[in-house]
Amino acid sequence: MKFLDLAKVYIRSGSGGGGAVSFRREKYIEYGGPDGGDGGGGGNVIVEAVDGLNTLIDFRYQQHFFAKNGQPGKGQQRTGKTGEDIILKVPVGTEVLDEDQETVLGDMTEVGQRFTLAQGGNGGWGNLHFKSATNQAPRRANPGQPGVERTIWLRLKLIADAGLLGLPNAGKSTFLAATSNARPKIADYPFTTLHPNLGVVGVDGVEFVIADIPGLIAGASEGKGIGDRFLGHVERCSVLLHLVDGTAEDVGADYKTIITELENYAGALADKPRVTALNKIDALDEEEQADKKAALEKLTAGAVHLMSGVSGYGVQDVLRALRSEIDEDRLREKTSSEEPEPWRP
Repeated sequence: MKFLDLAKVYIRSGSGGGGAVSFRREKYIEYGGPDGGDGGGGGNVIVEAVDGLNTLIDFRYQQHFFAKNGQPGKGQQRTGKTGEDIILKVPVGTEVLDEDQETVLGDMTEVGQRFTLAQGGNGGWGNLHFKSATNQAPRRANPGQPGVERTIWLRLKLIADAGLLGLPNAGKSTFLAATSNARPKIADYPFTTLHPNLGVVGVDGVEFVIADIPGLIAGASEGKGIGDRFLGHVERCSVLLHLVDGTAEDVGADYKTIITELENYAGALADKPRVTALNKIDALDEEEQADKKAALEKLTAGAVHLMSGVSGYGVQDVLRALRSEIDEDRLREKTSSEEPEPWRP
């Protein structure tokens, strides 16, 4: 199954049915009066977050979604049938954007969450509604209201607790494969990872989700390489794990490259908590490890972990550091969501 995280969709809600112009006609009843029923309402277009989906690939093969129109009213005060709704089932984490790709119409963050994208048109009144003392035989009825037609964009942002960052071949996919059951493609050439991957990792009896995205290069914010289009998948993460290739000649320059691209993409993403790790230390001697670790510590103004995704050295310490940041972020969210207690004298 291919990974698709952006889709353009055309939707249209159903039009309401027209009201009926009808009069009661029965034997021995000379003046039956109006009995035209109302038209049925048009169907709505609804988006729903469902479990079991992690891509928008279904919307590549079907881009048009039209709800059913309401049926017109009939005689004997019969109301037309309401048009059936149409439901767009999307993965959790999908953002619904307007045609300008900037205005957020809805953010589907929970399983079962629903949002009406286009309301169906109301059904028209039958001539029964227009009866009065001065107009006892009205011959008019309202037409149904037209449906809403619009173009929307669906953008998927994977929901993970931690996100992996780094240049191509920094060892992100190797780290994910070593710590989870995910099996991303691993090779010795840049841009081996072309699509985001998710893996569930565990440490000290606690599990959390890590997202691996394609590597960034200098100028990614300007569209170079694969660009920064996949950074949206780590926007929701509590912490970012920045892996730096220990075999690189200038680890400081590699670190600055990623930080610059984060700042160019969005300030909020650059301000997220980060755990920095010097990877591939199994290929370095002790002196090289110390020099490169010191160079990174000057830039990060914090701790730098030494690890090797291949040998497993330092991996558990990195996972514990990620878990600590995730727990703190969840605690901050819980504290901010708690309502203050009412004042009491």
